[in-house]
Amino acid sequence: MQTTNFTSHFLIAMPGMSDPNFSRTLTFVCEHNERGALGLVVNRPTDVTLGTLFRQVEIELADEPLAAQPVFFGGPVQLEHGFVLHRPVGSWRSTLPVGEIGLTTSRDILEAMAKGEGPIDRLVALGYAGWAAGQLEDEITKNGWLTVQADLDVIFRIPPEARWDAALGALGVNAAFLSDEAGHA
Repeated sequence: MQTTNFTSHFLIAMPGMSDPNFSRTLTFVCEHNERGALGLVVNRPTDVTLGTLFRQVEIELADEPLAAQPVFFGGPVQLEHGFVLHRPVGSWRSTLPVGEIGLTTSRDILEAMAKGEGPIDRLVALGYAGWAAGQLEDEITKNGWLTVQADLDVIFRIPPEARWDAALGALGVNAAFLSDEAGHA
């Protein structure tokens, strides 16, 4: 039985996280219910740029600053699928509203971005992180993750390499004091 809903929370990977896909990651939980959870890693940019991605999906992009922005590794599931985490939520065809933020999977948001009409705050990712029913709760119980209510400015205003530490800071935790070993007091 699910007792806590982690939608709109950050999952902060503990230093001892054994899965290399999630080592030192900060994941934004977009959906959490009795069927499981879905999130996007928000602090792992890839070498792929938006310019490359837009060429691959045949959308003309002339905006050089946008073209140079990185595409993020959203998680190890369905790496061929793209996701745009953005605010404001807007009225895109396939958007999951998550409070003040939206998760969109439709091409229309990319087309709007290419024309300079898309959301101002956005993170484009390939792949997502997914958990079956009860799996995320089990990983949290086993000290795989710390959780904190998400601060959207961490996603959109802080450089990717500083986001993990910023989320820890929201809990009042200094990474230097975290142990690589799991345990319970």
